[in-house]
Amino acid sequence: METPEHIRRQRIIGGNIALDLLNTQSKDVLADYGDLLAWSQHVGILTETEADGLLRRSRRQPMDARAAFERARETRSYLHDVFSAIAAGGGPPVLAIDRLQRDETEALAHAKLVAAGETFSWSWDQEDDIQRPLWLVIHAALTLLTVGPLDRVKGCASCSFLFLDESKNRSRRWCSMEACGTNDKMRKYVARRAAARSAGRES
Repeated sequence: METPEHIRRQRIIGGNIALDLLNTQSKDVLADYGDLLAWSQHVGILTETEADGLLRRSRRQPMDARAAFERARETRSYLHDVFSAIAAGGGPPVLAIDRLQRDETEALAHAKLVAAGETFSWSWDQEDDIQRPLWLVIHAALTLLTVGPLDRVKGCASCSFLFLDESKNRSRRWCSMEACGTNDKMRKYVARRAAARSAGRES
């Protein structure tokens, strides 16, 4: 399926697909189930063929697709509560953790263990499962919560995006230097110039 422009513009900087889904909440780029599929293809958890198959099914079962989309939005909301609290150095809401545990149990009920090299991993390869993108996000969130590294979950100092700080000295402050980092430095530069001009007029 073709990825809409507003989805292509969404920056993928979270370092975990669950955080990337949470970052869609900032400008709420997901308007319907088709957008959810386009985003899933954009971040690489669905192939174009898989997204096309689910899109065709959603058109045959519009009520199921609408329900899956609304559940994805609810999941995005409570996961944002979890990881924004962690990024701020606090504890996540207990009710949200309980919800994630229940959702992971349901997600795993739709998965199967498959060989992945010398180990096994969970796979959601049922192309006709209309909630498949949601299961993948929930499992990614649960894995981040249980395996970590939670101490590297941060909030951008300039915007509301969440990300994993993978820098060696854990000093990353912005979701991206090219966007928010540059803008933040420019704002501070303009503020310093304005303050210096004001001080000069008062002296």
